[in-house]
Amino acid sequence: MRAIRLLPVATVVLASTAVGQAPRISPDGDPSVRNDTLYQLAVDPAAYPDEAVVFLLDDGVVRYEADGTGSKTYRQVAQILSPDAVEDYAEHEFSYAPGHQRLTVNWIRVVRPDGTVVSDSPSHIQDADVPAVLSDPVYSDTKIRRYSLSGVAPGTIVDWSYTLEELKPFLPGDFWTSWSVHTGHLTRRSRYLVDLPATLRPHLVERNLDFRRRETAFQGRRTYLWARHDVPRLNAEDFMADSNGVVMSIELGAPIEWETIGTWYAGLARDRYTLDPTVRGKLRSLLASARTVDDTLRSVQRWVAQDIRYVSIALGLGGYQPRMPAEVVASGYGDCKDKATLFVAALRALGYRAYPVLLNSGGRVDPALPSVAQFNHAIAVVERPEGRVYVDLTADLVPYGELPEPTQGQFALIVYPDGTSEQVTLPEAPPHANLNETRITGTLSTDGYLSATYEERGLGSSQYSLRNLFLGPIDSTTRAAFARSIATRIYPGAEADSLQIFDGRDLTADPRVVLRIVRGFAGRATGNGRTVILSLPLPSMRGMADAAAALEANGPRLFPLDASKIIGPTATITEITLSLPSGWRVQLPPDVEVTGKWGTYTAQYRQEQTTLRVFRRLEGARGIYPPGELPDLCRWLRAVAQDDVSYLVIEPGSTP
Repeated sequence: MRAIRLLPVATVVLASTAVGQAPRISPDGDPSVRNDTLYQLAVDPAAYPDEAVVFLLDDGVVRYEADGTGSKTYRQVAQILSPDAVEDYAEHEFSYAPGHQRLTVNWIRVVRPDGTVVSDSPSHIQDADVPAVLSDPVYSDTKIRRYSLSGVAPGTIVDWSYTLEELKPFLPGDFWTSWSVHTGHLTRRSRYLVDLPATLRPHLVERNLDFRRRETAFQGRRTYLWARHDVPRLNAEDFMADSNGVVMSIELGAPIEWETIGTWYAGLARDRYTLDPTVRGKLRSLLASARTVDDTLRSVQRWVAQDIRYVSIALGLGGYQPRMPAEVVASGYGDCKDKATLFVAALRALGYRAYPVLLNSGGRVDPALPSVAQFNHAIAVVERPEGRVYVDLTADLVPYGELPEPTQGQFALIVYPDGTSEQVTLPEAPPHANLNETRITGTLSTDGYLSATYEERGLGSSQYSLRNLFLGPIDSTTRAAFARSIATRIYPGAEADSLQIFDGRDLTADPRVVLRIVRGFAGRATGNGRTVILSLPLPSMRGMADAAAALEANGPRLFPLDASKIIGPTATITEITLSLPSGWRVQLPPDVEVTGKWGTYTAQYRQEQTTLRVFRRLEGARGIYPPGELPDLCRWLRAVAQDDVSYLVIEPGSTP
């Protein structure tokens, strides 16, 4: 057969490959790669003092059939440059699910750049199950194969290859694969080769490539080849966007649609929404005191979210097919799809319209690449006259009507009983809805001691840390220690009493903590006795200017800026109101008011008669902005840093 040349950048390593065919890689080797030439790509460590490792080859060869079966073979050849990298590359771990996959480690060896073999096989091999950690239970049929290598040292090359075969896809015809051209290290040669039936036209997304792929068709097969040489290492940058215009990557999936996945999941779950008499009786008992629709929905949500323990279960098809509600209730535990199914079944039995929703928890689903593999989570949605209400039944401290932050704004798929589905974007709370509010109201005595009421409240995502503090009964000793810890954090040596807390598991309770601070030493007279320094339990914003200087010192920027990573999609309010001794006058700093695409900041300092008020409000923002917006961000940070106030100067004995 006629041989072809791969992309010119790869010809120094890759031998001839038959037209339209992926190489058949086995423990005997890779016929498309010449090892002698490959190892000659080794670099002079002195020329790369900042690199711990250089990849001489990062290689992926993928082959799929129309039914979704296929194989992925990956090879990495890593040159060890520093002692820091030895431990990372002397141990290797591969995972697979034997119920539908087969793992073959083709080879794993240690050589020198001249090809001399240091170790041609691992010194130790171990097969093991993934343990089910008791503190965060995860039950999986995934197996782990571990390899320990001898002879790994600076100056050596670690060369390994493994093949993962998909023998029985959960959804016939479904596959999804991805590749990053950038590896986190300097990579001398990168190759990604995908081999598919010629009649199968996959969904394909290429991001930020500075080279073109090559497609070749031959004897009923079509190959897609991406090859690049000397891919530089990219350094992480502060506030860099996850979806950026820098990292070169490829994602490829089967030519199925989201509707196919909806139909498949509806079929798996169709008979799982029936409640037996026992569960119906439990539901009646649960709702005996409910008076309104909202009471009913909140009660069912709290029951499933809190009384049914969350346990991750990924065992074969059970990783996608929910268990029957009766089994979940009897066992007292379930994973995300089990809990969502129980919730949906309960609401349907009560006459409400509720449906399962598939999504990826904490990750971004690309809507252009339909695949079951993109989903790892299930929640529920309730259709109400005033609009849809989404409920995550694994989030036991999230009140009804809210979603945890990682799922907000995500692409999701609502699955209806008839097998149809709807693509949606989940609601996203504005930053001001995730509010932490702290208020200190009290009196400052002439000797500088403060007596005050402290109140802290959380809303949205800012409430969960408060709720987590009060999940169970708290004895008197713990209550006293907790109150004292807050008081001394405000003013060292202060005492505390009159603590008011709430039940963290009561999702209707206002997440609020109140206590009384007694004798907090807040005002210290200066040596001449003419002024008093009032310490504020607030940080100076000076650090914002330091952050701006650090950003500028990093030089030209590559990555876009993610505004949500600067402050976060949250808001904080701190207000201090103090009654001062008669005649005391505060030297008030200037107010600061900053707005912009990065967020807003307000600082106000007021004195009215004997009342001092200090108010601060910081709110983050969302948005992705190009690297050229860095100067604007630095200006914003420096503007906020103008509020460099951690104490106030008071002149006793004068009239305001």
